[in-house]
Amino acid sequence: MTPGRRSSTFTRLLRHGFTDPSAAERLLDGPELDPVRNDPVLLEALGATADPDLALHGLVRLLEAQNGSAAPRELTDTLIAAKPLRDRLLGVLGASAALADHLARHPSDWQALVTYEPRDLHPGVAEFERGLAEATDPVSLRVAYRRCLLSIAARDVCGTTDVAQTAAELADLATATLRAALAMAQASAPEDAAACRLAVIAMGKCGGHELNYVSDVDVIFVAEATDGTSEAKALRSATKLASHLMRICSETTVEGSIWPVDANLRPEGRNGPLVRTLSSHVAYYQRWAKTWEFQALLKARPVAGDQDLGRAYVDALDPLVWKAAERDNFVADVQKMRRRVVENIPVTEIERELKLGPGGLRDVEFAVQLLQLVHGRTDPSLRSGTTLDALQALAAGGYVGREDAARLDEAYRFLRSMEHRIQLYRLRRTHLVPEAEEDLRRLGRSMGLRAEPVADLNREWKRHTGVVRRLHEKLFYRPLLDAVAQLAPGEARLSPEAARERLVALGYADPAAALRHLEALASGVTRKAAIQRTLMPVLLGWFADSADPDAGLLNFRKVSDALGKTPWYLRLLRDEGAAAENLARVLSAGRLAPDLLMRAPEAVALLGQGDGSGLKPRDRAQLEQEILAAVGRAENAEQGVTAARGVRRRELFRITATDIVGSYGTETIPAEADQGALVDRVGAAVSDLTAATLAGTLRAVVRGGWGDTLPTRFAIIGMGRFGGHELGYGSDADVLFVHEPQDGVDEHEAAAAANKVVAEMRRLLQLPSADPPLLIDADLRPEGKSGPLVRTLKSYGAYYRRWSLVWESQALLRAEPVAGDADLGRRFTELIDPLRYPPQGLAEDAVREIRRLKARMEAERLPRGADPKLHTKLGPGGLSDVEWTVQLFQLRHGHQVPGLRTTRTRQALSAVRAAGLLSAEETEILDEAWVLATRVRNAVMLVRGRAGDTFPTEPRELAAVGRYLGYGAGHAGDMLDAYRRTTRRARTVVEELFYGDGA
Repeated sequence: MTPGRRSSTFTRLLRHGFTDPSAAERLLDGPELDPVRNDPVLLEALGATADPDLALHGLVRLLEAQNGSAAPRELTDTLIAAKPLRDRLLGVLGASAALADHLARHPSDWQALVTYEPRDLHPGVAEFERGLAEATDPVSLRVAYRRCLLSIAARDVCGTTDVAQTAAELADLATATLRAALAMAQASAPEDAAACRLAVIAMGKCGGHELNYVSDVDVIFVAEATDGTSEAKALRSATKLASHLMRICSETTVEGSIWPVDANLRPEGRNGPLVRTLSSHVAYYQRWAKTWEFQALLKARPVAGDQDLGRAYVDALDPLVWKAAERDNFVADVQKMRRRVVENIPVTEIERELKLGPGGLRDVEFAVQLLQLVHGRTDPSLRSGTTLDALQALAAGGYVGREDAARLDEAYRFLRSMEHRIQLYRLRRTHLVPEAEEDLRRLGRSMGLRAEPVADLNREWKRHTGVVRRLHEKLFYRPLLDAVAQLAPGEARLSPEAARERLVALGYADPAAALRHLEALASGVTRKAAIQRTLMPVLLGWFADSADPDAGLLNFRKVSDALGKTPWYLRLLRDEGAAAENLARVLSAGRLAPDLLMRAPEAVALLGQGDGSGLKPRDRAQLEQEILAAVGRAENAEQGVTAARGVRRRELFRITATDIVGSYGTETIPAEADQGALVDRVGAAVSDLTAATLAGTLRAVVRGGWGDTLPTRFAIIGMGRFGGHELGYGSDADVLFVHEPQDGVDEHEAAAAANKVVAEMRRLLQLPSADPPLLIDADLRPEGKSGPLVRTLKSYGAYYRRWSLVWESQALLRAEPVAGDADLGRRFTELIDPLRYPPQGLAEDAVREIRRLKARMEAERLPRGADPKLHTKLGPGGLSDVEWTVQLFQLRHGHQVPGLRTTRTRQALSAVRAAGLLSAEETEILDEAWVLATRVRNAVMLVRGRAGDTFPTEPRELAAVGRYLGYGAGHAGDMLDAYRRTTRRARTVVEELFYGDGA
């Protein structure tokens, strides 16, 4: 060849899709291909395969392996003369290195592809049994199995069969193989075979008649004794036979293995007996089976062994399968199982996971199975174990929209085809899309994408997974809208009864009301109704994910009615993906957030700000600036406080929405893992908001009564949770009021003005209105309710010097100025510091007094009939236990340890640990209990709309508290157990530290 010029063969090889034409040229020049080297038919046929290089290499190996001088020539002559053989053989060699290896080891097996009778085009179990009939041991069974597999792959890659037919053939071949393996096991142990009737039930994809090239074959074994044999002996014999069957298929030999036989779907899984009698199976499913086990039984199909027993197994369990949708939390259980599968995928693989990843095959399968279980109770046409057949039946019955079903069918077929071709290459069990360019190229070409195979494959793959992602959940909800909407002529719809079934399965307690809401929202031909029809399927799913779907839907209707004519509302929900999900979470999480929203529905806009700022609580400076500006614009004090309360209502909604979304998580952002961070965020935000509201109210009252200057300096001191930045949604504002007459002002005039300010503030903040009241509690003042509401700084000093009790020093640990004259607040703090951080620590009699007070409080204040172990404030290990223990450390060591001089419980607890006064384990136990108890109190307020210190007793409310705390449907008992366990550990620490010598 002239230097610098390519040979014409080299160029033709490139044109025909070879990636290594130099190596291909050497193979073509070899002696094996001498008879056909120049025949253009060969090169054309190689170029039509998924991987021409692989196909050529496999062909040369096959020719080299032919025995006898005439055998290679017979193969090459047939290859050129018979196009069907040429396409089948080269197609397989270009798609599967593993089958090329098989042909090289068994060079005469290519003859299986030469001629096809009409019946061979779509063989069934009987044809495959004939193909395996000569196998007498596990090794020969593997050879015969791969010979049959060779014919299935040939029909697949040539397009003779589609993906569904190929999957069915693979399942039929598996059936024939299980029968052959069982026959071998019985032949090797005739006594065991005579002692029992054994049936093999296929499950999973084999049972569903939709098997992969390489997959575990899921089975369940059921046995009965033959006449004259005891049940115990029969089960021992059946277990031996079943175990031998599994080894015949699974063990590695010189010819490799066939596939693992997996019996873990049996009752009790790996922990249960391998074989049970029929009555034992039925008893288990009646009493103990979980929802997913009934879902698995959808695919159950007798395939080997005693056919009568196999049919009796299916007949006995079928009625139980179709009652599964009546179980509590049925839909939630199925969806939770799906989420668990996704969560277990390694992060590095999730984007390449074809089967289990988002938008993958399992999404389609789960959605179809869910609908089958809900509606198959009353419609036997839906009871197919095959995914695509079931999907077609669902569409025909109106349970799924026809267009949605067609798009899912197309996506599922494409993804299954990808899965088949990936596994066919090496005959290895994998569902990961390869990363190497050459593998993607072969995969793309095998799917018929020849122009730009890699780019086209990636585009089509992402398109189909996108379709599945968008549709798999809507599949369940969209027909509910069609049931109340106008449909095109001939389009099937859900019957009212089917719609009711579906809503009940989703957890709706009043399906009739839910349908009325859907009709009101989505019927009609207006643009508004059209947008609602687009939104509602996914919103219904989010509502169903809550403890009270009925409330979520009702609240959504109320908000939509209030904002329906506002142009931005539906546009926000449609175009801002996060806004719709956030709104659904907020509306179905309890009463408080929806109540706040209903009073000013325009606050919905906060949920959709793309940068997330809408759900970020504002700091005190921002809040004060807005409130003071609003007060400044008001004409009088009442209008000013009304404006301040309006801001407070809106910001309370922002805080509750942030808390709910953070606690529930969204489809794109997981729930906040750090429970302490959630508590701190709520406590700080509500405390800042309360402080800003008080500052605005004080300004409004002073302006309304005295203009710009009050005759006395005036400061508000936060106490309790307010001073500790730990306010909950239902907390009152514990405060002290302190004043100091302006220079030259009479003390009586100053006191009268200060008292008038306090009275007016309390009145205006509690006026009946659409805004929630802010209750001011000043009972922690000197002399309690018997003492004056307001004192001068001098009066506080005199009282604390002469009369102060130890409980008041303890209460002052949480004191912090929150509004009014900053300098006066600072001087008040300086006044009380020696009381709350005594230089000499705490005397033993003071310690005993604190312990006595706490014991009396626990005995007297706990509500009658309340379960002490579930009381978040006064119960063992609750808030009071942790806070009093921390405060005892502060009183004793605060003077020496600067870190203890804080009003915040968790900060003080960390400082105790840092000072070496508490172990890390003890600190963690106390912190966990305090955070959990605080979260429960916040949850109760969010759910019930009113404050409470104990868990609700109403089941839906209790479930909603559980959902907020991260517990799924049906796990309220686990939540209560976890609370008792956490607080019990904390109480043990408290008894040692508070009542012992630890603090």
